[in-house]
Amino acid sequence: MEIAQQIAKQLNIKPSQSSAVIELLDEGNTIPFIARYRKERTGTLDEEQIRNVSILVERLRAMEERRSTIIATVESLGKMTPELLEKIQQADTMTTLEDLYLPYKPKRKTRASIAREKGLEGLAEKILKQDLSKVPVEQAAEAFLNDQVPTVEDALAGARDIVAETIADHADVRSATREKAMGWGMLRCEKLDDSQDERKVYELYYDYECRIDRLRPHQILAMNRGEKEKVLRVGVEVAERDWRNAMVNSFPPDRRSLWNEQLQQAMEDCAERLLLPAIERDVRRKLTETAEAHAIRIFADNLRALLTQPPLAGHVVLGLDPAYRTGCKVAVVDATGKVLTTDTIYPHEPKRQWKESLQTLDVLVKRYQVSLITIGNGTASRETEQLVAEFIHSRPGLQYLITNEAGASVYSASELARAELPDMDVSLRGAVSIARRVQDPLAELVKIDPKSIGVGMYQHDVNQTELTNALTGVVESVVNQVGVDLNTASPALLTFVSGIGPKLAEKVVAYRNEYGQFRDRTQLKDVSGLGQKAFVQAAGFLRIRNGKNPLDETAIHPESYAVAKAVMERAGLDLKAPIAEKQAKIQTLVEVEGLESLAKELNTGLPTLRDILEQLVRPGRDPREDLPAPILRSDVLSMEDLIVGMRLKGTVRNVVDFGAFVDIGVKQDGLVHRSQVPVGYSLNVGDIVDVEIVKIETERGRIGLSIVE
Repeated sequence: MEIAQQIAKQLNIKPSQSSAVIELLDEGNTIPFIARYRKERTGTLDEEQIRNVSILVERLRAMEERRSTIIATVESLGKMTPELLEKIQQADTMTTLEDLYLPYKPKRKTRASIAREKGLEGLAEKILKQDLSKVPVEQAAEAFLNDQVPTVEDALAGARDIVAETIADHADVRSATREKAMGWGMLRCEKLDDSQDERKVYELYYDYECRIDRLRPHQILAMNRGEKEKVLRVGVEVAERDWRNAMVNSFPPDRRSLWNEQLQQAMEDCAERLLLPAIERDVRRKLTETAEAHAIRIFADNLRALLTQPPLAGHVVLGLDPAYRTGCKVAVVDATGKVLTTDTIYPHEPKRQWKESLQTLDVLVKRYQVSLITIGNGTASRETEQLVAEFIHSRPGLQYLITNEAGASVYSASELARAELPDMDVSLRGAVSIARRVQDPLAELVKIDPKSIGVGMYQHDVNQTELTNALTGVVESVVNQVGVDLNTASPALLTFVSGIGPKLAEKVVAYRNEYGQFRDRTQLKDVSGLGQKAFVQAAGFLRIRNGKNPLDETAIHPESYAVAKAVMERAGLDLKAPIAEKQAKIQTLVEVEGLESLAKELNTGLPTLRDILEQLVRPGRDPREDLPAPILRSDVLSMEDLIVGMRLKGTVRNVVDFGAFVDIGVKQDGLVHRSQVPVGYSLNVGDIVDVEIVKIETERGRIGLSIVE
């Protein structure tokens, strides 16, 4: 089956759609560009579907390459048969391919290979074929004695070694045993003697067993980590009937044969020494791959939700990076993110300059007309919140919010931060990042390695390459979905624009610094190194506010400007007119001419025309604006203020396998266990949710919540 057909079958799309995506990818188009501007060719596949096609085509091409290598290797050994060739060609997974290749794969010296060198293969054949001759086993073995094989027992032991390896390497035996292990095997976990686990992180797994097909991803990753830290011993158990049946089906014993006992001994040795350890490795690897893929997917979903948080535009923001001994770092930024001033206050232990800190805040708020205070959620966050709540108590209209500060310290020490804030102490840069995050979360967070943002679990335990690829894909997707202001974007933000990348991003900013703001999109072609191909990929995702061409402010691609202008002329449309007026004129045009006939007449596709009409009504619309704004607070709660049954609004901070952590305005985030989430209810990072307190454990600092619909 061709790759395009295989992909279509797996993803439940048309072969023509998968073929089109493969062609577009091979032509060098980016996934966001294909999803947005090549809908006619892909049959309107969305970005996730296109990304899945990209992943599968890479995987299947790697498998085809491996298949060719295996066929060539086996043929070079002179061991290819028509039956084996057909099996290799029909293999639909890499595991099946490797199982078929295993008997022919070059190995380091094994007991079986040594026995073969001693000339014992013929004796092993008698065991495998269950020779029915009446010649006694010992007598038959004497024919194989030589200088290297001095005794009958040596000969039989070597022959059994060959048989054990032959059985263990047999594709059907491996496949059947592995299938039984994945379905019915048990995973057992126990604490190692004398191991150190002072905080009892892994206590749940000190004496634990579970059927393999019932394990949850977070359990697998927790046990893996405990094993790596030498706290736990983890093993897989396969029932004897399962591995024995797998062997017997491919190598049936014959009670009439004098060699039956030898085969039974070889099977026992095969199971204990070769097959079951190999199956255990396969099962653990498969479980880990599945658990890691799940963890990466959750991390990616959480990151997408965080990056798509609505910006709080128009505020002069005072950012606070809390700390005890070293003081709280303060930064004030204007509505464009420009730093106005920085300072340090010491309201907490050991200096306890509470009154002086309030006075400093008062001076800064008045001098710079601050309209919003944002506090990082790290060490001393809630104590600093107490300070801010007291400060704004007598200042109506001034509010604050807690923001996720993960990665702020990473940004502070980065080359990018040094370039942006060269004369600022590294300790103060974090406060600037915290202030800017609420003004435009996306623009600020793209400056930080996604792995440092901390919206997942076990991010350091999973495959780092796959995690990086997934998270980079999310950032790229969100940046292009939102669009980027060409005249204000940082190199970090421009890097993720379709077709740009780090080097071109630097060149775009350098051009902007030298020649001033871009007046239209075609100016991009004047940037050194930015050719026609990069222009085509990038142009539609870059916005120019108040430029020469009003269409440059929209997500309409320059290649469709002629169509957009024709629509505007026919509808008598002015892009600066009120939305309601534009909607009415577009609706009238569609009713009079019909959408399909209009698309045909303008020589464009129906999906593209729909996108153009949407952009003409709301030019350059930021999709984040449709989401609920973050919760702004003017007072603070403590654990003592909470009672079971109280209902509050909260912000989802992290989503994990077993539930979600929600900030309800007290020192400790509350946990909504998955059992407290209504069926069909979806939780994402940044969601504003109504919750009810169902449990309070003051001593342990734990709050149990349930979702209120």
